[in-house]
Amino acid sequence: MAQVEATTERIIAADAETVFDALADYTGTRGKLLPEHFSEYEVREGGDGEGTLVHWKLQATSKRVRDCLLEVGEPTDGQLVEKDRNSSMVTTWTVTPSGEGKSRVVVSTVWNGAGGVGGFFERTFAPKGLGRIYDTVLANLAAEVEG
Repeated sequence: MAQVEATTERIIAADAETVFDALADYTGTRGKLLPEHFSEYEVREGGDGEGTLVHWKLQATSKRVRDCLLEVGEPTDGQLVEKDRNSSMVTTWTVTPSGEGKSRVVVSTVWNGAGGVGGFFERTFAPKGLGRIYDTVLANLAAEVEG
């Protein structure tokens, strides 16, 4: 099993604290940022960053739906780590200042991919598809916090 990784980033015209607070707000802002690929969104514990337990279903393709139960941690300032209890998937959101009144947001998801031919296709296509989904989340985040 090879590790599969999908990473995307965006510069957002808002300070890092504002952007991070929006991402960490699972009871409010976060649910509004999710595109149609996400369903059954539910905060089960906490709701603000560290200690949050959140559930959703992620439909990456027409046939592939992942049931996610994510534990949220904040290992360092400006970083949210979502570890899926149902799989090897880990998503890390990193928010850093990027000039006056701007932030750089990087989202990276890694998981243990399948072996064989299916694994080849997963490693080839999944990062692009997941990247597009997270590009939409970042665009929605920018619309939420900018200006």
